[in-house]
Amino acid sequence: MSYRHSMTCYTEGIQRTAPVQWRGLDGLVSVFWEAQADTGATGYYLSPDPRIMLFFNDVSSHIRMSNRSDGIGRDCRPMTRAIYVPAGVPLWTRTHLRHRFSHLDLHIHQDRLLRFLSPSVGRSAALTALRRPVEIEDVDPIETLAGLLVNEVVAPARHAVFAENLVGSIASGLLEIPDRNPDHCQGGLTAAQMKRLDARLASRNDRRLSVAEMARTVGLSESWFAHAFKKTTGKTPLQWQLGQRIERVQTLLVEGDLSLADIAAQLGFSDQAHLTRTFRQITGETPAAWRRARLLA
Repeated sequence: MSYRHSMTCYTEGIQRTAPVQWRGLDGLVSVFWEAQADTGATGYYLSPDPRIMLFFNDVSSHIRMSNRSDGIGRDCRPMTRAIYVPAGVPLWTRTHLRHRFSHLDLHIHQDRLLRFLSPSVGRSAALTALRRPVEIEDVDPIETLAGLLVNEVVAPARHAVFAENLVGSIASGLLEIPDRNPDHCQGGLTAAQMKRLDARLASRNDRRLSVAEMARTVGLSESWFAHAFKKTTGKTPLQWQLGQRIERVQTLLVEGDLSLADIAAQLGFSDQAHLTRTFRQITGETPAAWRRARLLA
């Protein structure tokens, strides 16, 4: 289909460091940017079409983003390596440290995305995926594809269908497509998402993550994640996380030689008394009573 993307865009303090490279394809436009942002640089972006942006360097410590006009400074979060912005969703950004960056922008007509996805997952699941914003830091599965696409944007060497299918693969790798399992299609998290969340929490010595960090781990917005998580587990994310921390306490009580005060400090409780109260609320026993029962069993 003949397609020209349109996006409202205002930036201040951001300069190109090389000519912008772009290529129009069937129902989409691929744009490769190399730029520099000054401290305090800002940006506003709004597109009537879905958009994918993938950074080739880590900018999480440099750029903050928000979907609210008053969000930068209050309701903001670090810019991740790859984001999917649904059609009509505004984005504000602010740079905190001067830096250079390069990124790939994909502007895609929604009908084109549906043509990519519907034959494999069905139109309903595809439409659901297109409404979900995605923000991920782990781009290993799609960064190689993005690099190949940049090559085809800068110096096309193959038929356009090659670049178009690269875009389709990037989109399908980034979007959170509902599982065919009916329970998952009702809005819960998939088994793969829960596995990623378990691994992320286990990587933290104190077993603590904010709801925003948990949402980013599975590539969902914070509000959507909270809804999906409750539907999947019957608990809020923080209730679940507290349960995981208490399970870690139990492991340390029977397998390690740390004092209760040391365990409390390691797992982020304010003191031993705080840990004891929380442990009793969840298990019905004090840590000391619970450990004695296990050691005597």
